Amino acid sequence: MPLVSVIIPAYNAEKTIQKTVASVLEQSLSDFELIIINSSSSDSTLNKISQIQDSRIKLFTYPQANASVNRNRGLLHTTTEFVSFLDADDLWKPDKLEAQYQALQENTEAVVAYSFTDAIDENGNFLRKCSHATWTGNVYPQLLLDDFIGSGSNVMVRRQVFREVGEFDELLTNAEDTDMWLRLAADYNFVPIKKVQILYRVSTNSKSSNILGSEASNLRIINKVFNNVPPTLKNLKSYRVANLYKYLSYKALTVEPGQQKTFHTARFLWMTIINDITIVKKMIIYKAIIKLIIMSILPKQTAKILLENFPKLSDMSTFFGYIKTEF
Repeated sequence: MPLVSVIIPAYNAEKTIQKTVASVLEQSLSDFELIIINSSSSDSTLNKISQIQDSRIKLFTYPQANASVNRNRGLLHTTTEFVSFLDADDLWKPDKLEAQYQALQENTEAVVAYSFTDAIDENGNFLRKCSHATWTGNVYPQLLLDDFIGSGSNVMVRRQVFREVGEFDELLTNAEDTDMWLRLAADYNFVPIKKVQILYRVSTNSKSSNILGSEASNLRIINKVFNNVPPTLKNLKSYRVANLYKYLSYKALTVEPGQQKTFHTARFLWMTIINDITIVKKMIIYKAIIKLIIMSILPKQTAKILLENFPKLSDMSTFFGYIKTEF
């Protein structure tokens, strides 16, 4: 029996699926099963997968559904003690499985292992450092503040705990991974691997680019979770909401001129201020307002040239420096 089950939900992933699968097949821990759930892709995803010959691959095709449904479908086919999930456009470093497996073997009280994540663009080029958190043991308070796991492609989990916490919430079309990590952290310990092992691909076609869907799903999760947390943790809600809107403001402003949703971007900035008034003392909020004005009132090409000539004005990554991660 393999040591680890890897689950990849795939839908119309023809541009990335082969590299994603290759990053699994090249793992230093080679004793795994790779379960690919093809969600009735209408492009050449199925053909791309079929070109890869490896006995560890188990391919299943189902009717089209969201990521939660497809992760749950994958769990039905697992046969191992440990499970990892990987989105069809993300990549792993070669030692990801081995390091996380070893961490869970050495820390028997932990049920989740996680690593550092960096963001890459559609061509695989480095964009920015993502979460490099090192919280260990009971990480629930920290995870209530900020989803430091960072993506659905990060963790390794002891499979039996899904019988306790349940499956992925199939009503969520965004942030279903955040919901699951919070449910796990409420009752179980986590252990970190202090190195970058996940490369999270930022794509205009990914579901994470749907900022309104992300807002709705995250607010639903936040409200659900904070309705049930101990009284001593309820004060963290406003910080979590502020963190959400800082992230949404960043996402909304990191698009080409003409692609921005002006009203919603202004609303995200306003909600950031309402939930964290200290942000008005920071230059980033004024840079964001100026950038939004430029993108909204100038012709697209003029705005693009202007922002390219002033890269410090265009760069919104400073928002991440004001995401609260400790209390």
